[in-house]
Amino acid sequence: MGLTGSARVAGVMGWPVAHSRSPLLHGHWLETCGIDGAYVPLAVPPHRFEAAFRALPFLGFRGCNVTLPHKEKALALADSADDLSRRIGAANTIVVADDGSLAATNTDAFGFLENLKSRAPGWRRDRPALVLGAGGSARAVVVALLDEGVREVRIANRTLERALALVERFGPSVTAVPWDERTSAGDGVHLVVNTTQLGMTGQPELDFALDGLEGEAVVCDLVYAPLVTDLLHRARQRGHVTVDGLGMLLHQARPGFAAWFGVDPTVTEALRSIVSQGL
Repeated sequence: MGLTGSARVAGVMGWPVAHSRSPLLHGHWLETCGIDGAYVPLAVPPHRFEAAFRALPFLGFRGCNVTLPHKEKALALADSADDLSRRIGAANTIVVADDGSLAATNTDAFGFLENLKSRAPGWRRDRPALVLGAGGSARAVVVALLDEGVREVRIANRTLERALALVERFGPSVTAVPWDERTSAGDGVHLVVNTTQLGMTGQPELDFALDGLEGEAVVCDLVYAPLVTDLLHRARQRGHVTVDGLGMLLHQARPGFAAWFGVDPTVTEALRSIVSQGL
């Protein structure tokens, strides 16, 4: 349907933001749900972010997604923030309340879990997990796993100090592993999650040997460009259940869309096909 003067508007703030697939997926939901609304990319450099962020209610926005490099700043600037975003230490979804205040949340943990449950329904919460990386995505994954009852999460990162910071942040269920011991850290785990940019288009491949993994182990890569990374390709050759990163992108968008446009959207194979074009 065409836009009217009453259209609901949301968007995504980032720098850069032209690569974002969020306008494509939200646009698909708006069209299929017949909603009078728009979702637009907002290229906002860091030194302009606070002004743009605070302008959202005055411009009539219902809210926005926030992507790199603004996630931590968004959490700090928001008028309110839920416990989940505080635990993760970053916000990726902002909702403008009726009184014009800005409420922050983080839907990455939700998106990760929904994708994992959808693509690997048999994954086991009673076994250890190994997380590669210690950045913002890793924090969301660790929170998701701990909240699901995983009692041991191992974190391997190229800078050990950052992994140790997550141990301090999340407690005794999390252990830090030196990067050169990442392969041996996979012994006995049921889930491996790559949260680094290694393996992404234009980046070096992730050097992680799969030989020590048990056959039933699930291998997940948050990278979605390419859709099938070298890690996932090698895991599939060994017969592992694999989970690509596209589903996390799609599922993490659902709570924001519901808050801004009043409909809880569905992640379908048709949507995956549309958003994955060119990956």
